[in-house]
Parts: sequence; structure tokens; C-alpha cells
Amino acid sequence: MKQYDYLVVGAGLFGSTFAHEAKQKGKKVLVIDKRAQIAGNVYTKKVEGINVHQYGAHIFHTNNKKVWEYVNQFIEFNRFTNSPVANYKGELYSLPFNMYTFNKMWGVVTPQEAKEKIESQKKEAGITEPKNLEEQAISLVGYDIYEKLIKGYTEKQWGRDCKDLPSFIIKRLPVRLTFDNNYFNALYQGIPVGGYTKMVEKMLEGIEVRLEEDYLAKKDEYDALADKVVYTGAIDAYFDYQLGNLEYRSVRFENELLDIPNFQGNAAVNYTDRETPWTRIIEHKWFEFGKDEEGNDLPKTVISREYSSEWKPGDEPYYPVNDARNTNLYQEYKKLADKEENIIFGGRLAEYKYYDMDAVIASALACAEKELG
Repeated sequence: MKQYDYLVVGAGLFGSTFAHEAKQKGKKVLVIDKRAQIAGNVYTKKVEGINVHQYGAHIFHTNNKKVWEYVNQFIEFNRFTNSPVANYKGELYSLPFNMYTFNKMWGVVTPQEAKEKIESQKKEAGITEPKNLEEQAISLVGYDIYEKLIKGYTEKQWGRDCKDLPSFIIKRLPVRLTFDNNYFNALYQGIPVGGYTKMVEKMLEGIEVRLEEDYLAKKDEYDALADKVVYTGAIDAYFDYQLGNLEYRSVRFENELLDIPNFQGNAAVNYTDRETPWTRIIEHKWFEFGKDEEGNDLPKTVISREYSSEWKPGDEPYYPVNDARNTNLYQEYKKLADKEENIIFGGRLAEYKYYDMDAVIASALACAEKELG
């Protein structure tokens, strides 16, 4: 007899959701994570009363009512709306691209004028079938916006020329001929009051969790403990990179505690010129309106500069590089994964997939339902 029904490798959103559902079904679950804390990349740490998003800004947004109701059973969400600002060499523009952006860029006042301006620039560029990100961007918003607000930022983020990036990366970019600067077109949106760590703690309540445990280093020992394993780590690492490395983009953060109440007046400011080395600055207190949980104003502020970099083994993998080579390589790893007995692969790294938080939770719930009935 094994000690546990399920060993869950990784205490991020996928692992925590599955573990919670398994416990609800009366299963004995052990969760392990190689980090010293739970919550994966949504981990938040309190600094001077501010919930700092240690692995980059995470704003929960979804149109999935089931997922929204699911997360709200663990914690209350505030009404934060994501409205980033773009800084191009000191010029400030509203994001996502909307009438405020077009007015600032071209002086246009009506949606018709904005539409005509975009159309004329698209026509001038002579693009009919966009073949890459640059052409897709110009056909969506025209040349000026591409040059000032997309090109530099995207090249910093991906470490590649826009001409060498696939067009689909930019297709999810909102473009609006209205004065609406809510970035996510989602019915439900917000930040957990008290931070994501508090939410994941609730999800894992009553479940045994062991931290700073490297599953792959002691795989046989851990496999012997449970009937089944739910693995949320990198799929290529699981197979010891036998077919080669999948590529990722990584992100490095420089955090700074400032003895002032307000640094930039917004949660996120994107630096869109090529010369500024960071992609954006996050000011964490504005995710919670500059106040602590008791509603008091916070006297200090914490900012994070984000630097995008090419991933190498040992770095934290963030964004999968879903080009043809990597997609094909993942498919080969998936064939190996499908042959594994008593192991479930799930989540961003195990599925080599760019996942929004709500989609990770929906996927984990579907997996739990299929597995647990």
C-alpha cells in the first residue's frame, strides 16, 4: 500500500487546484515544491504592508463564471482594472490602443478619423497578408504606433527582430475605437485581497506540503510514495532533456523599496523604446489602490523593473517560445509523456503552453473531474 493516493509536484495554480479537488474527494495528497514557498509564479510577499508580486505582475481576469466562482470561495477579490501606460522617451500613451492613444498620437478626435488614419498607413505599407509580427502590427494599428509603442517593447521582450516573430503573438492585442482603457475585455477581473499567496494557502488547507524538495533529484523515492503523480514541472526536464531543450523567455526583476508614497501613479508602465533596458516598471501598491487590508494609505512604495532575457538551464522559465521548432519538439516530448503510466502532466511548463491563470485553473478542474469523477 502506498502512503498517498496522489503526489502533486508543484504548488502553483495547477497543482494546488488539483490537490484541493482530490482532497475534497477524500484522497490522501502530498504536495511538494522545489521552492521555499507555495503559489508558484503567483507568489506574493509582504513588504512594508505591500503585496509584492515576486515573479511578475499577475492580474486575474476571466469570462469563465465557473472559474471565477471557484477562486472566490477561497478569497475575496478587489475591483482592480488593468489600464497600463506606455512611456516612449517621456511621451505617455494609454494602453491598450484606444481613442486616448490615437488622440495623443495623431490629434484625431473621432473614431472615424482614427480608423482612416490606420487604414491610410496600412495601405501605404502595402500589406495584404501579414507574414510576421511587424506586418501584423502595422495592419492592426498603423506605422506610427508600431514604431513607437510595439517595435522596441516586443524586441526587448522576445530578443528577436519583429520581422522574425510569428504574427499570432500580436493578434491578441486589443485595439479599440472607444475611450476604453481596460486592458482585459473580461467580465470578471481583480486581485485577491491580501495577495495570491493567501489564496493558495486556503486552497492547500489540510493538505501535506513539503517545500524545497526537488522531485527529479529523488524521483524513485517520491514515486514510491503515491499511486499517481501529477507533474507540473518542465516536460523536457522530466525526460532529462533527451530530445533537446525546449526554449523559453525568462524575466529578471530588480526590486526597490522607495521612501515615497507614489513613484509612477500606476501599477504598470511599459517602456516601449529600444534604448531603455527594462520592458516595464510595476508599482505593486496600485494593484490594491495604495492601501493595506485595513484601508490605510501606505507611506512607502515598492517598484520592480522587469528585464526580459533568453532562457538558459538554471534560469526561471516564463514564456514558451512557440515557434515551429519548439512546437514540434514539444509534440515529441508529449508522445513520451503519453506512454508514462500513473503520471499526469499539467500546467504551463508540463504542457509547454502560454496559460492565463483562469485557463490553468479551468484545465486543472477538467483534469481533476476526468481523473476523480
